[in-house]
Amino acid sequence: MKKNIINAFILVSLITPISSSAQEKNDQLGAWYMYFYNTTFKESPWGIQGDLQYRNWNLGGDLEQLLIRSGITYQPKKAQIKFTLGYGNITTGMIGSSNVTSGEHRIYQEALYPVKFGNRIYTNHRFRYEQRFVEGQDLRTRYRYNLFINVPLNKKTLEKKAIYIALYNEIFINGQREIGENNSVEIFDRNRAYAAIGYVIKNGLSVQLGIMNQTTDNQSKNQFQVSLHHRL
Repeated sequence: MKKNIINAFILVSLITPISSSAQEKNDQLGAWYMYFYNTTFKESPWGIQGDLQYRNWNLGGDLEQLLIRSGITYQPKKAQIKFTLGYGNITTGMIGSSNVTSGEHRIYQEALYPVKFGNRIYTNHRFRYEQRFVEGQDLRTRYRYNLFINVPLNKKTLEKKAIYIALYNEIFINGQREIGENNSVEIFDRNRAYAAIGYVIKNGLSVQLGIMNQTTDNQSKNQFQVSLHHRL
């Protein structure tokens, strides 16, 4: 078990980005509370997946974002890869006492491909392409790549009562810089690096508690995260 923990922290160091000295560090800890679900329609290759996320600038009460997202999935027979076509609705708030919010509609396409290394290292590669209809801006697009890593500690597989290390690193790249009204964005949008402890409550249901560092071209901020992962 000790060796597994050491290996997990080596993986964290490999996927965690190095922050630029020019970035402003936001010392206020935020919090994201999240629910992820997925299911298939009996023996069909079709299914649904989605998530509900309540994101806060602080530990609770100061809305950063409310994100509601769901999509139709398709997994070809005798293949590991899963494709998704989905839609998301995002409400974004301003930091502090202001109640002003802005809206975004988002369409996305993604491919999720799992790869297992040895007996204990479970990885998923997620490629996502987004079309973003942000209030007050021109149509925007964004490319995302996420590497997920789960390593069980007290069991050999992610079965009931397994405790595991959960890691991910996701990079976001904007599809274009000009967003309307003479405003522009950088090609690099952001990076998210995450480390957590997970627990499998029962087959198809697990919970994770962790910290995610989100880095943009001008700011770095830590987010406490609680997430429930549900396979129906």
